[in-house]
Amino acid sequence: MHDSSVSVHPSAATNVPHPLGNSKSLVTSVQLTAFDNDPVVKLVNSLLMQAVQLGVSDLHFEPDEQLYRVRFRIDGLLKQMTTLLLSLIAKVSARLKIMAQMDISERRLPQDGRIKLLTADNHTLDYRVSAIPTLFGEKIVLRVIDCADSLVDINELGLEQDQQQIFLQALHQPQGIVLITGPTGSGKTLSLYAGLKLLNTETTNISTVEDPVEINLSGVNQVSINPKIGLSFNTALKSFLRQDPDVIVIGEIRDLETADSAIRAAQTGHLVLSTLHTNSATETLARLHHMGVADFNIATAISLVVAQRLARRLCVHCKKRVDVPSHSLLQMGFLDSDLKQISDCDSTHSAIFEAMGCEHCTDGFDLLPSLNRGDSYS
Repeated sequence: MHDSSVSVHPSAATNVPHPLGNSKSLVTSVQLTAFDNDPVVKLVNSLLMQAVQLGVSDLHFEPDEQLYRVRFRIDGLLKQMTTLLLSLIAKVSARLKIMAQMDISERRLPQDGRIKLLTADNHTLDYRVSAIPTLFGEKIVLRVIDCADSLVDINELGLEQDQQQIFLQALHQPQGIVLITGPTGSGKTLSLYAGLKLLNTETTNISTVEDPVEINLSGVNQVSINPKIGLSFNTALKSFLRQDPDVIVIGEIRDLETADSAIRAAQTGHLVLSTLHTNSATETLARLHHMGVADFNIATAISLVVAQRLARRLCVHCKKRVDVPSHSLLQMGFLDSDLKQISDCDSTHSAIFEAMGCEHCTDGFDLLPSLNRGDSYS
């Protein structure tokens, strides 16, 4: 598989109507280079910039027998943005693969790449690119990595006060493993880097190994794995231990070898942060056990497991208050304790809000804040 990146520096502008509608806020000014006069180049660059304007997490270019559709994942939901001519399948795929420095002649095997985009206001955007061969052409998916928006403080994660305190206590321990878990797209990297941002001080030596490095963080020693030359998670971890580290970050624990190396690092006086694809905190412990990690090592090395999801939040600019009888909410499953927080003085009606839609959002919902579940384990 191929994995590389290329920088694109836009400078000239063109207006592209937004497929969601005619709202002025949804018509974006897309920056293009002076030599990008080819219609396919303009189309692709327009979609990339449009995705960032809308807070899109993933772009899907999907060929089918009858159409070539483009879908955006916004607020966790896939939405069809436009359909393209079937004749554009090969051209759009080639353009994306060129930008990601992938092999355009290879259409039979999956490939990975990366696109780095520098906007006119010096805002850096990354797109992680994945291409797979399908029956009617290559399907290409781009994951948007907004470096500026991906670095948040812990108090911006949406944690309850007691959850935040538990998280902070684990991060301030001199050793142990802190695991951020959840399915794909649940904001694990966001929470991981929030913790990393807190720990990144002049007195701390931090090394990370990732696949690939998603966010460049000044003051942190970041390594991207490269299986082609034998640079794996485990290889990097062994080298880190000879680099006098205080904190070690592993992008993801995928196998027993990496898990054992992480545990050895934690048991020898280092703080280790990592992620794991599991659905709950308790399932994380079972996953490590099934990998082959000894129960004794799990018990002594794991400091905290945080299982999280992303939840849609009503746009603060346009949400509309709706008064609903309290008994109706009780029938819907709300608890009396919930109603006390949202009820009016007469306690017969409760104030809730509904989505409306405005120039600041697409459908009444804001960007996805991290919602961390309460089944953390420590």
